[in-house]
Amino acid sequence: MTPGKILIVDDDRNLLGLIKMRLETSGYAVTTALTDQEAKAAVAGDVFGLAIVDLQLGEQDGISLMEDLHTVSPGMPVIILTAHGSIESAVEAMKRGATTYLTKPFDARELVLHIEQALERGRLTSEISLLKGLLAERYGFENIVARSEAMERVLEVVSRIAPTDSTVYIHGESGTGKELIARALHLSSGRKDKPFVAINCAALPETLLESELFGHEKGSFTGAVRTSKGLFVQAHGGTIFLDEIGDMPLSIQSKFLRVLQERQFTPVGGDQPVSVDVRVIVATNKDLDKLVAQGSFREDLYYRIHVIPLALPPLRERKEDIPLLVDHFLKKFGTQMNKGVRGLTPKALQKLMLHDWPGNVRELENTIEYAIAMTRDDVIGEDGVLPAKTGISDDQLRTLKEAKEGFEKEYLINILKVTRGNVSSASELAGKYRADFYNLLKKYEINPADFKKEPLQQKADSDG
Repeated sequence: MTPGKILIVDDDRNLLGLIKMRLETSGYAVTTALTDQEAKAAVAGDVFGLAIVDLQLGEQDGISLMEDLHTVSPGMPVIILTAHGSIESAVEAMKRGATTYLTKPFDARELVLHIEQALERGRLTSEISLLKGLLAERYGFENIVARSEAMERVLEVVSRIAPTDSTVYIHGESGTGKELIARALHLSSGRKDKPFVAINCAALPETLLESELFGHEKGSFTGAVRTSKGLFVQAHGGTIFLDEIGDMPLSIQSKFLRVLQERQFTPVGGDQPVSVDVRVIVATNKDLDKLVAQGSFREDLYYRIHVIPLALPPLRERKEDIPLLVDHFLKKFGTQMNKGVRGLTPKALQKLMLHDWPGNVRELENTIEYAIAMTRDDVIGEDGVLPAKTGISDDQLRTLKEAKEGFEKEYLINILKVTRGNVSSASELAGKYRADFYNLLKKYEINPADFKKEPLQQKADSDG
């Protein structure tokens, strides 16, 4: 869609010229058509942001022409021009796809206003359609990269609660994918065709957060030059996701509690309550129990949001997922940067497996993006995945023997997690003979059978 280009179709040459002149004065690029054939040819050869079509044309009526134009350009807004007394036909036009209509004679300023509103609606419709496609591709439930038992448990819960309208409380460290899970819940629910609205409660000061969430009336505070509906209204029919709920100020918590209890609130500066139909998902990386004890988080709100708690494990507790995530990010950034990176060397992967990942999946994603950006090879080596550590670590404060044994034991555990207890695969990945690998397992009293756990879905199938 090209917002600045407008097609005008009317068999009145004088009116056509007048509208063209007025719209060009307003900054639009205008193409005119006297007949339906000229209009169809124009749309077939160019992209227009909007069309203005007269209801009564010589050979074809405006509604039929509009439908023909929509077969070539489905998202193009159309304004129907109609003579006085043809209101019934204009309403029929809107039922069949017109954005709005104008009755002749009309004021030039009124026409420009209708054009601006129609273009804005068309832009929003186009963006929403594109966003839905992107979300289905990037954030669809089936595309969440996970193989670990910890994440399988999370996804099993998500699949059960997605169809409900219950409030969900997601807890997890920064970078564990809380918004990813929230989007998956939305897209797997009956609200998937309605808006998903997200806000970080820690990103805005108290006064702006209240206005952003609940909207405000014009003139209700300095800078409120127009009325705003707020995010709860924008999310009507869909899902609202409030990240970092632990940072919500106490003054707003009481208002939020009313929304949860009654699905009603009053905009800032308003005097009439507004009702909304939304599913609420909240998330935090903070310990809300402590905040309640400290008096900075309402206890009644705490219990109100804890309808369905969902804890996301940190990456250090789901290291089996690292190879899958690495492969996912290699493909993602390799495509974006047009680089044919095939993978990582075994030592590079080992280095990633032994890292604690305080920044979780987000840190791993940034690490792989950096590695692909910097590499000149098709395989990324050990030196290309993580910067050298600085400062004194716990390992440096232990004896060499203790540090070596600690490293070996952790490495064996991680490699068995990745291979799900398959000793042949683990020994091959470690570059050790099978017998030598068994000796190491015996030394550290590690039982491979402890890692041979079936996926939860297989367990559920066998139990059922």
